[in-house]
Amino acid sequence: MKKYDSTKIKNIAIAGHAGSGKTSLTEALLYKSGTTDRLGKVADGNTVSDFSPDEIARKTSVYTSLTTMETGEFKVNMLDTPGLFDYEGEMIEGIYASGCVLITVSAKSGVKVGTHKAYDCAKKYNKPTMFVVTKLDDLNANFNNVLTQLKAEFGPTVCPVVVPVIADRKIVSYVNLIEMQAYKYVNGKAEPTDMPTAEIAENMEYRIDGLVEAVSEAVAETDEALFEKFFSGEAFTQKELTDGIHKGMNSGAITPVVCVSSTDLSGVDMLLKEIDLLLPPPSEKDAMVGEDANGELVEIECNENDPLTAFVFKTVADPFVGKMSFIKVFSGSLAPNKSVVNASTGSTEKVGKLVTLLGKKQTDVAQAGCGDIVVALKMNINTNDTICDAARVVKFPSMEFPKPSYKMAVKAASQGDESKISNAISRILEEDKTVTYEQDPDTLEQIISTLGGVHLDSIICKLGNSFGVDVDISVPKIAYRETIRKKVKVQGRHKKQSGGHGQYGDVWIEFEPCVSDELIFEEKVFGGAVPKNFFPAVEKGLQESIKKGVLAGFPVVGLKAILVDGSYHPVDSSEMAFKMAASIAYKEGMRLADPVLLEPIGALNVLVPDDNTGDIMGELNKRRGRVLGMNPSDKAGLTEVIAEVPMAEMSDFTMYLRQTTQGRGSYTFEKVRYEQLPANLFADVIAKNAMGD
Repeated sequence: MKKYDSTKIKNIAIAGHAGSGKTSLTEALLYKSGTTDRLGKVADGNTVSDFSPDEIARKTSVYTSLTTMETGEFKVNMLDTPGLFDYEGEMIEGIYASGCVLITVSAKSGVKVGTHKAYDCAKKYNKPTMFVVTKLDDLNANFNNVLTQLKAEFGPTVCPVVVPVIADRKIVSYVNLIEMQAYKYVNGKAEPTDMPTAEIAENMEYRIDGLVEAVSEAVAETDEALFEKFFSGEAFTQKELTDGIHKGMNSGAITPVVCVSSTDLSGVDMLLKEIDLLLPPPSEKDAMVGEDANGELVEIECNENDPLTAFVFKTVADPFVGKMSFIKVFSGSLAPNKSVVNASTGSTEKVGKLVTLLGKKQTDVAQAGCGDIVVALKMNINTNDTICDAARVVKFPSMEFPKPSYKMAVKAASQGDESKISNAISRILEEDKTVTYEQDPDTLEQIISTLGGVHLDSIICKLGNSFGVDVDISVPKIAYRETIRKKVKVQGRHKKQSGGHGQYGDVWIEFEPCVSDELIFEEKVFGGAVPKNFFPAVEKGLQESIKKGVLAGFPVVGLKAILVDGSYHPVDSSEMAFKMAASIAYKEGMRLADPVLLEPIGALNVLVPDDNTGDIMGELNKRRGRVLGMNPSDKAGLTEVIAEVPMAEMSDFTMYLRQTTQGRGSYTFEKVRYEQLPANLFADVIAKNAMGD
């Protein structure tokens, strides 16, 4: 593939709600541009961008994939992103690296939560957007309803550019409002046809005139001279409309709407044309602000003559190819064997082999210019790293990923595979920044945290398919604690006689509640009843004993032990004997001191749509939670609910929240303290968690 300068490159992320036709649109664009010689189908598992075993099995995108096509004088890098909320991190990576976002909206189901998530992410990273209404061939498709919904939910920036002409519930042609030309499609090929009249569809001529007026008004808002021309009643030329929409997309003032059918390829050629004419190249929209070595902000222009700056926006841990680093070049150029500085770590790296991708097919690249997207093989760099020329060290802001909240315990299905699990998951952690893997310090379980159940299933699938590691998952154990509620005084006496020296230790210990996570040990022995040299043995016996309580074997907290009396034998007493005596006193004391179970309580901050606040508050009450308050959120239409909830009740809250809010809700949850477990739950917890002595 030849080298393109930054004015002839288009970087596009294709995003939207799950099932809205992103992968099918990618496939249609590749086929219609001549990049591929067959039109793959998601249902058949033979598309270019969904090629992993997991994606083929699920018939949905799991990873953001890179495909590259050439359209006339332009090189177009397309990033097909997943729509399922469990893979939101992949969508963020694709949008961050793009120059424009095509947001797919199904003509059948309309605007969904995933539509808003893609749009909000695009606006967060200041990316121009275009809506692509898909699935127009569906019998239940309704373009007019979808267009009305887009305008209602995304405001006056929504501007139709290509619209269908519908008669008797069938599409008879498509009208390009910039060219003011209608096309009908025969076997996927466009043929010019007459503009619609009232005979073709009732009021259609009026509707077209109204849409043209709306386009002209949107274009007029982008330039004073165009506004004056519009105000005087003159019609815009085709070039003025194209330039005005292009400028409006760059400023965020216009969001064009086009429509296609990826199945019969209707409208796909017009979309390719709009990609060339309307979408901004990196030379116009890729200026980035980063920090230099002194922490000062510096603006980086897309200029090939400047020193290299590039950003690693995605990592793939391929067990066969090795680490694949997806890189967006912002200035200068990137070439194999070039030494670069990793601004994130300060280390110097050598650029490995560079390739561009068409799904899983690799094509070698001799050099990647500014604005281009390329994949480097086997480099020691990670997602969110900035690599640059030593002459100008700059670090770009990192992408922000959602925090994982769905937690499960993981262990090897076969003994001896623990190290294999650790190595495999460490590779996945390089690849997926929405996953965490750590050991619970209380239960000692290995906990993996993901964005949801489907996300977890994909990771387990990859562990098996790519790394040959089989794992078992289970709901994480709850780190309960035990404590006492009253003061007692007990004796612990250990006496054992055998041949030779015997064993003798005798202590009286007072146990009482206190506020402490650690054992508080004191001694108030008078008259040498217990020699001082045995005090450490008594304390050690107690420290070892509190690791297991008497109810269900959980660690004991809030315990103060005072050694007040005892006796010893000048020959048979030993440290071991007093250690055993202390353990006996502990067991008896805990039994008599009204022992209770404590459960961990977490602080919950959950963002929910305003319409769902009642549902969430009711659900938290069912989960024994306490709602502490509600605050309006910075995000429109959302409310923050603040509560405290027992951790034992939160294992499936991620799934409940997603189902109730259709994916719009999110939350954070952190352990803050322990509280006494209600007495009616004692028996159940003890039965499920008894650890014995």
